[in-house]
Amino acid sequence: MISIGDFARLGRVSVRMLRHYDEIGLLRPAEVDAASGYRYYEASQLNRLNRIIALKDLGFTLQQVQSILNEKPSVDELKGMLRMRRAQLEAKVAEEAARLARVEARLSIIEREGLMPTLEVIVKTVPAVRVVEMQDVASSYEPQSITPVAGPLFDRLCDRVFGSGIKPAGPLIAYYEPSDEGVIVHAAAPVSPELDEATAALGDDVKFVDLPEIEAATVVYHGSLDNADQVVQELARWIETHGYVGSGYAREVYLDAFGPREQWVTEFQEPIRVARAQQK
Repeated sequence: MISIGDFARLGRVSVRMLRHYDEIGLLRPAEVDAASGYRYYEASQLNRLNRIIALKDLGFTLQQVQSILNEKPSVDELKGMLRMRRAQLEAKVAEEAARLARVEARLSIIEREGLMPTLEVIVKTVPAVRVVEMQDVASSYEPQSITPVAGPLFDRLCDRVFGSGIKPAGPLIAYYEPSDEGVIVHAAAPVSPELDEATAALGDDVKFVDLPEIEAATVVYHGSLDNADQVVQELARWIETHGYVGSGYAREVYLDAFGPREQWVTEFQEPIRVARAQQK
């Protein structure tokens, strides 16, 4: 028999914790001395203790732990539950890491409030272009809403385009349209002006759209789009400072969208026109 102190040492837990487990019926000692009240355990009970600690560390409540162990799961069943719970926790950690990154990006924007934009902005005429596009709806403009929609949407579009033997006539383009449901995400690939529905069997959910010529304030950004808010907001301040206003849906042109997202190169195109006060 093993004293409660030695059992706590072997199981890497506290004596207080073992007493609590005894009180709630989660892990009863093998024997209790009637005269002294000392608790004693058997080495085989370390198996149950290990399961308790593993389940507790994975976020299960003690009541849930007791319910699970009372069902006497096999080792394989227990390993399956632990793996599933571990995957859930890993997803939660990734979510919190992404949340922290968004907070840091927003703080960076706040720190630059009042400073003059330092972007290399180029105002240019963007020619009209024919595209094939697919669309889906995101709940908001937040990166965590846009990215899970835009990524698979572009994957499906590329599968259709390349699968049909069509070679895009330029970099992929995204633009966004507000709607009652949230945000309509447009994923587009430039194609030859001569290409139309009669010559390309891409599916009913692929549309041919002629994007108009625009005058745009443009800036080239290197990095993940999840961290591009500062650039987009600085571009908006540049437009206002230089006497322009927005005029139409902004476009994202993916000059290099291969490899890690941190290495992407994107051109932001903000359609503009001269503000009325400036026109006078």
